[in-house]
Amino acid sequence: MRKWDKLKFIEQNGIVAVIRKIDPSILEQVVRALVDGGVKVIEITVDSENSYYFIAKLKEKYGDELLIGAGTVLDAFTAKTAIDANADFIFSPTFNKETVQLTNQYGRISIPGVLTPTEILNAYSAGADILKVFPGAALGAIYFKDVLGPLTHIPLMPTGGINLENLNQFLSNGAIAVGIGGALINNQLIANRDFDGIKSLANKFSSTFKEVKGIEN
Repeated sequence: MRKWDKLKFIEQNGIVAVIRKIDPSILEQVVRALVDGGVKVIEITVDSENSYYFIAKLKEKYGDELLIGAGTVLDAFTAKTAIDANADFIFSPTFNKETVQLTNQYGRISIPGVLTPTEILNAYSAGADILKVFPGAALGAIYFKDVLGPLTHIPLMPTGGINLENLNQFLSNGAIAVGIGGALINNQLIANRDFDGIKSLANKFSSTFKEVKGIEN
């Protein structure tokens, strides 16, 4: 799948599940539950145990059915390590120009973290594909509408504090996708090994996204 097609894939699916430091023995079952629930973009944070191994393994297993990316990438060296593991995208909580440039060099999707309009514009000008507004919920959904007034050409994606209650608001105010952590990879469901519960949550997020964006299943 070409980079442009991967960007369209994110835009059409919209829910990015953030997997951070869960028990490696159940990681593949969690991913299967997410996939069965309709979530097809998965981020594994690099501070998770055996993160690069799982990025490579999941990408080999699912191919173009899923996009598998690396999260919490703080520098270009870490980005290259994740790209060598076949990560489709590089997700960062901050903006690092060298990381964006390296990610572009290898034809992967760059999603750095930003907050202010100046950071958004600088990161996009440096070559970022999508801008991760973090922490998203701290600013509120109306922030996206305000920022996209003058910066309407820049794709924004909130992460941090997004849940089923506020998802509609962020999407309706211009977010092209959202990153979902604990509201989807729920600690209680993980502790109980309730994969059906994760599948059900994934389906609610995916269905809401497609309904708001007018995307047919």
